[in-house]
Amino acid sequence: MKILGIESSCDETSASVVEDGTRLYSNVVQSQIDIHAEYGGVIPEIAARSHIEAITPVVDKALEDAKCAWADIDAIAVTNAPGLIGSLLVGTLAARTLAVVHKKPLYGIHHVEAHVYANFVTEQQDGATATPLTLPSRQPQFPMLALIVSGGHTQLVLFRGHGDYELLGQTQDDAVGEAFDKVAKILGYPYPGGPAVERAAKDGDAYAYDFPKSRMQNPYDYSFSGLKTAVLRAVQREVGKDFRFPSHELSGLLSDKQKHDFAASFTRVAIETLVDKAEKAFIDYAPASVVIAGGVAASPPLRAELSRRLPIDIQYAPMSLCTDNAAMIATLGYYYAQGHAADDPYSLEVIPSISMSKTAWA
Repeated sequence: MKILGIESSCDETSASVVEDGTRLYSNVVQSQIDIHAEYGGVIPEIAARSHIEAITPVVDKALEDAKCAWADIDAIAVTNAPGLIGSLLVGTLAARTLAVVHKKPLYGIHHVEAHVYANFVTEQQDGATATPLTLPSRQPQFPMLALIVSGGHTQLVLFRGHGDYELLGQTQDDAVGEAFDKVAKILGYPYPGGPAVERAAKDGDAYAYDFPKSRMQNPYDYSFSGLKTAVLRAVQREVGKDFRFPSHELSGLLSDKQKHDFAASFTRVAIETLVDKAEKAFIDYAPASVVIAGGVAASPPLRAELSRRLPIDIQYAPMSLCTDNAAMIATLGYYYAQGHAADDPYSLEVIPSISMSKTAWA
């Protein structure tokens, strides 16, 4: 069963063809990072207009790369939640129209849940991507512990099967990716903040500064606002300024060494916080497999620390399938199609904010 996936929840326009929830035929991603970088973050109105320009060429290219005609496509899966409302509308309306015109079943997909399913892609057709991907050698086994980490989400989820999962904990304020972006601004690094801070951290002393780890009532919940504020206050003290000094002017008072040390110390504590709770969940629930998902799952330090701390062979998805892409949408679409009826293409709505507990499985 070949699924055409469409993703447009934020600032990437993507389309992909995946067969049977495991074999990748194509994955086309049109990024808007260069556009939004000059603003220091995603501008929703600009993102939506860019999706309008890109959506048709991206879908056409995905079908071309997959060497598929519409007769070869069995269903369409599209991100309809959560995300930026304007961005979601563009992808969802395109998918609804294509479903009607080509008489294909349509499945609305939860974006955060789909990130987990990037780990289920284990094969690729020749020419599916410009450069062959290093994919996991096998699909995850249930029960599966998933650490979902991105600019908008930080969650620990225990999957007992497809659609059968329990949200163990989640961030109560900032997501870890959001904290990376905010610390990047304090240190004067460009958007997106995560890769920039991690690059700087390579040249820094990870123990130069001692930042706190949050303590939560639920041992699986996260909080990163305190860590972000601790970095801000430490930088202000370092340059001899008080809390009233504007954060965006601090980087000009720091030396490169100070910036590197702050980046390294923050990165260490942020990643230790993620892995501490994942390790506890692993001990408590003894899952058969562990996966990480979301944009921050592309972080080499996170992968290294998780592999060091957990006594299990972790199969990591390639970096390009960790950030927003349509392959994960098409993959989850296949498993949705096995479990419930298709959505009505005339009435499928977008939902900008919705928990994983409210997906189509429920």
